[in-house]
Order: sequence, then C-alpha cells, then structure tokens
Amino acid sequence: MIIPVIISGGSGTRLWPVSREGHPKPFMSMPDGESLLSKTYIRAASISEGGAEIVTVTNREHYFESRDHFNAAGLHERSARYILEPVGRNTAPAIIAAALSLREQYGDEAIMMVMPADHLIEDQTGFIKATQHAAQLAKQGYLVTFGIQPTTPETGFGYIECGQLLADQQAHTVARFVEKPSLATAEQYLASGSFLWNSGIFCFSIGTLLSEAQKHADELLIQTTKCIEVSRCNAHNKITQIELDCVEFQKIQDISIDYALIEASAQVAVIPAQFDWNDIGNWLALSKLTNPDSNDNRAQGDSLFINTSNTYIQSSERLIATVGVENLIIIDTPDALLVAHADQAQQVREVVKQLKKTNHEAYRLHKTVFRPWGSYTVLEEGQRFKIKRLEVKPGAALSLQMHHHRSEHWIVVQGMAKVINGVSERLINTNESTFIPAGHQHRLENPGVIDLVLIEVQSGEYLGEDDIVRFADQYGRVQQ
Repeated sequence: MIIPVIISGGSGTRLWPVSREGHPKPFMSMPDGESLLSKTYIRAASISEGGAEIVTVTNREHYFESRDHFNAAGLHERSARYILEPVGRNTAPAIIAAALSLREQYGDEAIMMVMPADHLIEDQTGFIKATQHAAQLAKQGYLVTFGIQPTTPETGFGYIECGQLLADQQAHTVARFVEKPSLATAEQYLASGSFLWNSGIFCFSIGTLLSEAQKHADELLIQTTKCIEVSRCNAHNKITQIELDCVEFQKIQDISIDYALIEASAQVAVIPAQFDWNDIGNWLALSKLTNPDSNDNRAQGDSLFINTSNTYIQSSERLIATVGVENLIIIDTPDALLVAHADQAQQVREVVKQLKKTNHEAYRLHKTVFRPWGSYTVLEEGQRFKIKRLEVKPGAALSLQMHHHRSEHWIVVQGMAKVINGVSERLINTNESTFIPAGHQHRLENPGVIDLVLIEVQSGEYLGEDDIVRFADQYGRVQQ
C-alpha cells in the first residue's frame, strides 16, 4: 500500500506579499486558478493504491483551509488524515509523527510517499511511474529520494551526488548530499553530470524509516513517540484528526529529515526523475509559468507595458502600467506592493524578516482572512471604526462570542442570517440589519444554501481581533 503524506508547513517568504504566515505558499493560486495544495492532493490521489487515505501534516491554524483545498481537488469521498502541529518543527518530526500514527493501522510494510505541498509537477504519468519504481526500492529496504537533473547552476537548491548504479540500472546509491553551494561550485556540479537537485520528495516503508530513525535519531524518535502517545485523535466519517500535544511537541528538536536521518543513513537510493519539477521558490520561477510577450514581459491581471522588457506583473484588483523599465518584478495586493529587480528575487525574504522585527501585520495576514466558517475582508478602518465584508459558507456558524470594547452593526447584502443577540434569536433577510452592543453574547449563522454576505461595521475604543471571548464553537476554538 502506498500512502501519500503531504508536508504542508512552508511559509514561502520569497513569495511575499501573496504568501504570508496566515496564508502560506501552498494556498497560492497558480495561473490556471488551482492552488499548489490542490494540485498536490490530485497528484497524491493518483498514486495511492486502492483509495488509501491521504495524509496532511500542517499547522493547526491551517486545518480548515486545507480541507477546503482537499474538497476543491474533488476528493470529497476520499479518506483523509490530518496531523496538526501546534508550532513548526521542520520535516523530521512531521514525517516521523506521520509514520508513527500510520503504523498501528497499516503496519511496517506500508509505503509512505512523502511530498511537499508547494511543488508543481505537470507530468502526472511520469510521476506515477517514478513512484511505482520508488515503491519497489522501498520494499527492498531503501530510503528513496528523487533527484532532478539540473538545467542551470542553481545556488538555492541542495544537491545529491550519485554513487553506484543499483541492479535496476536506473537508481543510484548516494555518494553525498551538498547543501546550497556557491555559484562556482554549482557550475562545476552542472558540468560534471553526476549531481542532481534534491527534490525533497521521499519514499520508504514505515518500518525502514522508523528503524533508521532508531539508529541515527533515537532521541528524536523517543520524543515524537511520546508526543503521539499523549496527542488527541478524533475520527468522524472519513476524516481523522490528530492534534499533536503542544507541550510535548515543543520539546522535539527542530530539524529537517535530511539532516536528522537521510544524510546519516547507508540505505539511501536516489532516482533521477524523468518528470518535470518546479518548487516555485521565488517570483522569478513563478513568472515562468506565464507566456511572455515579444519583449519577454509576463503578467497576471490587468497590465500595460510601454518600452518595457523582461518584467513580470501580478495584480488582482487594479491596472499596473510600466514605462521605460526592465528586469522588474511587480506584485500588487490590496495592502502591500512589491517592486524588485529580477536578479534579486531570492532577497524578498529579507522584507519579511524586517516586517517581523517590527511586528508589522503585513508579514502575517492579508486584508482577506480565511476562517473555518468562511472569510472576512477589511474594507476600511480608522480611529474607533472598522468596516469588514463577511462571507459565511452555507451551514456554517461563527462562535458564540462576546466583545468587551466594540459594538457591531451587521447589514445582510446576500442570503439570510440567523442571529443570536443576547437572549433573542431572529432571521435577518437581505437588506436588513441588526445591532450588537458591546458585552452582548452573539452568534452569526448561515442557515441557507448559498453564501451569506454581510457588511460589518465595528465601533469602539479597541478593535483588535483578540477582543473576543468564545463561549461555544463548532470548530474547536473554545479554550477549555
């Protein structure tokens, strides 16, 4: 049995301002409208035998949005397992936790196919073929990784030096791993023909992984095992949730699977991948997915190029025009604008570092914020007021809650709202409104079959999102 395990934990800081901590890279839409995560789910479904469940390891805060992308991939009927991290601890704890959670049900012989959630692979047939090859090697006791044939002297990737050919005359042993070399070294690797880019995709049996972890990362295995033993597991219909215990998980070493295990093991094999692969590591890489004009300009959204060359524009809400420029990346969002030289695409992460130092909200959230019940968009705010657009899914409900410092007006513009306000309960139709005084318990619910859209006008001395006391919540957000 091949069980797909999707690691969805990267923040994608080089793709700011679209990728942010609260809405990271896997949720980004590609030019065709599908997210990287949805594409990964579709790819995972294609390789799993007998409809095996698809496992996602992600942050607890991203659970509901991950499920939305799972459903958007057309996988409503598939079984899914979500392993939810309270904090990030890199790939080694994530993968070992997944193996431990699967071992009891599937046994040591089951094959795990571990793939990041933010890679783009268009050749589905080639990927399936490579997966089947890797599974055969995994059954022989190998930890299998996929190597990508380099096309440029890339300094942002890790490299794998191929060793001896295995009996199948396709895969190799691994001579060594090299982490992000200098340009001169990368050029040597490209010329030698014996180095591959490290894709970060792995295949192994549960038993082999845990046996090798015991040899090379025993303390990590012990800590993760203890965490799994005390973590809460909820199963409903075809969905299993494992909420990793916060106290125990934070004790686990923050380390990648490469450093903790793969580079130390003598049982590693690398398959030179015959499929296309793109990790969409920065805006320059993403821009290549769009067809260029005669001056090598590319655009997503309304744009106008005049005397411009080799420039990429992405804008969702307004026209962007350029005159007499070249080699630029321009990314426009409702609350942040990025202008960068194309040669400096890797340095966008420095913007995020500076924003985090000053605790600027733009590193963490967009104007539109996704919640389990839907989303809200901040339309305008000023001293003592804030205006939002709320969109509530059919059948969804906000928590029963109260605010100390703000009052709220709700105006329904689409659908029908069921509102609890203090001790009263009423239905509010389109073009009707209600007022929620500060200190009142209240709840908003969509009892209809279409999206509920309303405008919320907040007023008060303090309008922060942390001014909320939850009394009941169907999404498990009430502190016990």
